[in-house]
Amino acid sequence: MAIPKPTLNIIGKANGVGLSRDLALLESALRESGYDVRVTKIDAAQARRRRSPWSQLLVRCALLRRRFFRRHPTDASINVMLEHVWSEYLSAADVNVAIPNPEWFDVHDRRMLGAIDVVWAKTAYTQQVFESHGSRVRYTGFDSDDRHDAAVPRHATFFHLAGKSSMKGTDRLLRVWARHPEWPVLTVVQHQADTNAPEIAAANIDRRVGYVDDGELRRLQNTSQFHLCLSLTEGWGHYIVEALGVGAITVTIDAAPMNELVTCDRGALVRHESVGAQRLATTYYFDEGHFEATVAGLLALTEAQRTQLSQNSRRWFLENQRTFPQRLREAVEALAESGA
Repeated sequence: MAIPKPTLNIIGKANGVGLSRDLALLESALRESGYDVRVTKIDAAQARRRRSPWSQLLVRCALLRRRFFRRHPTDASINVMLEHVWSEYLSAADVNVAIPNPEWFDVHDRRMLGAIDVVWAKTAYTQQVFESHGSRVRYTGFDSDDRHDAAVPRHATFFHLAGKSSMKGTDRLLRVWARHPEWPVLTVVQHQADTNAPEIAAANIDRRVGYVDDGELRRLQNTSQFHLCLSLTEGWGHYIVEALGVGAITVTIDAAPMNELVTCDRGALVRHESVGAQRLATTYYFDEGHFEATVAGLLALTEAQRTQLSQNSRRWFLENQRTFPQRLREAVEALAESGA
């Protein structure tokens, strides 16, 4: 059945960081395209029910008889589910879309993956992962907040935004930096330090652990010419894309999906020395020796070279921001044309 003017219900957790940004950015982009959009924020009880085998059995029964069931109060033409398959909503819309992060897509999600009509992939890596699991997948990419502030003076210093995540390679980064007192200042913003890791302090490490207000955070993001984003893996990578947005020369690991966002014409790529796995994602651990050589190479760049890399970063961010609503619109229209 065609969906000429779909109503979209975006479903996801609001965690105050990345997932909250996902909700807001997706809602804004879809509204920009003229769609009627609702947002359903998942609470703790709903998050627990997602993992309940009994709840999943009830959902399967509802899906089998969905035509005869009264719709959920948040009834919509299309459900768009962020990060997980929010199974209790599967029977509440004609079409179910998932926008997953492979590293958090767990066994409970995989059990319900067959009820998802199409996966919208933030990255080409996610597209490959879910195609390998037999899903119908469409690449949409994603977007991040524009943190650029041209009024802030830039300096040849380094910045690392760990936030609440344990997947940013922060502790290893600090250990390497502490071995190089000749390097410029590295500013690290971290929600909470790893209590199991040894304390690392050095004169050229400015470590901010705890709350940093948004104005100060934005200033710090714009102050440093170099951003270190050594993620083990990413579903999208807001802190990488925000780094590109402020025109930073961004350093990340030369592995998917990080090297989809950062290329050598707008940053630097560090080899990995070992790999692991987290749910559906491969994780990568940066090679410390190659990282040290990379930093030395960045410090040797001329001002003209730094300016060019910075301009390339900002240009990529703006183009991605411009085209994201268009990619979403085309994805919705494809559903309307196919009826699924």
